[in-house]
Amino acid sequence: MKHYILVHGAWEGSWTWDSTQPVLESYGHTVTTVDLPGTANNKQDISQVTMDSYVQTVVDAINQLDHEVILVGHSLAGAVISQVAEQIPEKIEKLIFATAFLLKNGDSVIEAMQRDPDGEFLPKLTFSEDQTSVTASAQTWRDIAFHDVDEKKIRHALPLVDNAQSTEPFAAKVSVSEDKFGSVPKIYIRTALDKMVSPRLQQEMINSWKVDQIHVLPSGHFPTLSMPERLAELML
Repeated sequence: MKHYILVHGAWEGSWTWDSTQPVLESYGHTVTTVDLPGTANNKQDISQVTMDSYVQTVVDAINQLDHEVILVGHSLAGAVISQVAEQIPEKIEKLIFATAFLLKNGDSVIEAMQRDPDGEFLPKLTFSEDQTSVTASAQTWRDIAFHDVDEKKIRHALPLVDNAQSTEPFAAKVSVSEDKFGSVPKIYIRTALDKMVSPRLQQEMINSWKVDQIHVLPSGHFPTLSMPERLAELML
């Protein structure tokens, strides 16, 4: 049996995996969800929330274990799990990018979003005057993030994403190498109806590294909410 470590993206929390985790566990696998700094279950002042703090949180969770794990990241967490694999490649059996940022060395999440002509999320974000935090309106979440999600789940999710996020993790340059991160097997799960990380950007990122398997879901950016069972089956 395998041990899956599930890492959420920005604005989210471990709740985003609530419908995916039971499917993995039903096959006998162990599943650990990680709450990144700045979320409801890991509250920190926004000034303390950085990409480094995200990465260290996941590294610490894995280093408590005496075995390899399958490390899964959704959305911004792709940049997180990449740098975790750079630090402890020997502890990672494989990486699974669920419509996640699979970046080249020196790239950043916001730079990738800026060069995505089909990405609709970034132009709708509201940045604070000092550019240290960012928010998105409920309508933006509905129209761009949750457009294929059941209304009941949308109503549950909206209050959970109604908070400001630190911009530092978006702007932080990813540091990864061919020798370490590049040596870890990778799976990419594409989302064909994604308005946040467009299929075009997903393909660009896939082309940047050797990806061992590519799967496609007919979903928007949150298959964790719209089709969690099918997402879990691909992760298996």
